[in-house]
Amino acid sequence: MRTSVNHRGLAGALAGLVIAEVTFAVVYVLSAGWGWTELVDGFVVTNGLMGLTFGLCGAVIAWHRPANPIGWLFLADGIGHATTPFADALANLVHSELAQQILVTVSLAAWPWSIGLFLPLALLLFPDGRLLSPRWRWAAIGIIATSPLFVLEMSGSGESVSPALPRGLLTLRDFDALQPLWTATEVRNLVAILLALISLAIRYRRADEMGRRQLLWLLLASVIAVLFITPWAFVAGTPILVLLAIPLIPIAVAVAIVRYQLLDIRLVVSRALTWALLSLVAIGSYAALVALLDSLIASQVGRSAAVTVFVALIIAPVLPRLQQLVDRALYGDRHDPARVASRVGEQLSAGLPGVVAAIRSALRLPYAALVVDDRVIADGSAASSVVPLELSYGGEVVGTLVVGVRSGESGLSSADRSVLGLVAVPLAVAVHATRLSAELQSSREKLVSAREEERRRLRRDLHDGLGPTLTGVAFSADAAANLITTDTSRAVELLARLRADTRSAIADVRRLVDDLRPPALDELGLLGALQQRAGQMSIRADGTAIRVVVSASGLPTLPAALEVAAYRIATEALTNVVRHARATSAVLTLRCENQLEINITDNGPPTAPWHPGVGLQAMHERAAELGGTFQAGPTPTGGQVQAHFPLPTHTTLSADLSLEVR
Repeated sequence: MRTSVNHRGLAGALAGLVIAEVTFAVVYVLSAGWGWTELVDGFVVTNGLMGLTFGLCGAVIAWHRPANPIGWLFLADGIGHATTPFADALANLVHSELAQQILVTVSLAAWPWSIGLFLPLALLLFPDGRLLSPRWRWAAIGIIATSPLFVLEMSGSGESVSPALPRGLLTLRDFDALQPLWTATEVRNLVAILLALISLAIRYRRADEMGRRQLLWLLLASVIAVLFITPWAFVAGTPILVLLAIPLIPIAVAVAIVRYQLLDIRLVVSRALTWALLSLVAIGSYAALVALLDSLIASQVGRSAAVTVFVALIIAPVLPRLQQLVDRALYGDRHDPARVASRVGEQLSAGLPGVVAAIRSALRLPYAALVVDDRVIADGSAASSVVPLELSYGGEVVGTLVVGVRSGESGLSSADRSVLGLVAVPLAVAVHATRLSAELQSSREKLVSAREEERRRLRRDLHDGLGPTLTGVAFSADAAANLITTDTSRAVELLARLRADTRSAIADVRRLVDDLRPPALDELGLLGALQQRAGQMSIRADGTAIRVVVSASGLPTLPAALEVAAYRIATEALTNVVRHARATSAVLTLRCENQLEINITDNGPPTAPWHPGVGLQAMHERAAELGGTFQAGPTPTGGQVQAHFPLPTHTTLSADLSLEVR
């Protein structure tokens, strides 16, 4: 805590120094009666404004992020810019020629450090205060080692901005003869800035969504500053005020580090890059046409007017295309829904994670996720604000697409919603198909498990029941054969036991066969078997009667598996009515139209919701095994059990039948 307070105190003190220096210079020049021209030509406006912006923005960064060296570099930059007008103003107040020479030297040498060293170094370290990689260490060393050249160039002439002041102490006699060196120095400055911009571009390509938001602020400001500063460095007569583009950089850096979510920087960058590119196209076109028309069109024809017309004709169709290219780089393909749908469609075969990633990439969203059955498939870093979009298939919500809102936006734009609405249809189909595939796999696993359990039960019954019985039959037969001549009475007893054991084995075999498929279905058919079973249930265990009505309408010849499922569900439902419902009548209805419908109702008193037990669970599983549905529960008029099964296409209809059992 003490270290943090010390850092903040130092940042505040340095910012106060910058403000004091600029204030002193402004007060002096105003009291001396300087006009606007003198203020601009004396670099008071440019240096003062750059000193304040770099110093204050650096203080803000150092205050909130004291471990980040960018804030301290900006503070040093601000002090360098502010010291120049301060030293000039102070030199005009002192009377010692040596003191004036020292102050002029300080004035000339202070601000070049800001442009030649502190600014490019801060850009190389943006945004976390570390170089892009160890290989970029040489770029930083080169900038530091060559920065004195720019200081020497700016102070070597020794000429102060004020004619009344003497030359500085670093005046070089052969300053003009070293012009190639100074040109190389200007190129060096441009290379330093370009290296910083290349580093920023690489960082942008590798960064996540949050890092890209930060970098876009600085990239925008840097591009604008370079466009303005380059002519000032190489073209004589360029207005000094173009240097006022430089303060955009510290402002952008401070916002990027401290408040990068202030607004949607993508929209700003989109428009700014478009106009920057268009301006370059216009300037290049104008220069090329001037050179061409100079030799083809006489001056009396109106060369400038012709050039203007040609440039306008060239630029008119270029602007929409440039805007489209820049928007695609920042917002993806949201203005081309067909392209987005195509990219999403290509990923459908790869699975839902690929689809989610394709949606996020196509629209340049910070976050996208698909929520299906409480399972989240996400791509990107979590956004501060998200918008859920329901995915529907056949009137049923099958999932939710959650997308993150871009920084600075309050919600999704109409263009985004239009594209997402388009891709929601195939995405919902994919989710539904994936869910069906998962359910099918689960059903297969259950079928395999049920088959193995049934095999285990049959093996156990055969081994523990029928096996010992048949073994005993074999032993009894052998014993009877051995005693038939020596002990006839004992042989007769063994034969009697053998007959009883044989009947028991036959009963076990019948029981096993009945468990596999009720024999009544083969003997009487589904309706006859249900009639027989209903007749057996017409009397309860306590002797009370219950009236059971069995009716069928349009019942076709059904496959064996469907017959067994219908019989088991119907008999289990009737058994539950007899055992648990205090009903006096029950109705079992079989109806076939587009599907087989089984409906069992009773007139028992209303009860609380039914809790699934072994019987209800078994009926539900039997329906699910054949692709059917099952519902059961109380109604205001009694209990009701319903099951629906899809019918095979080859079934044939039989006559309607109604049967009542009393």
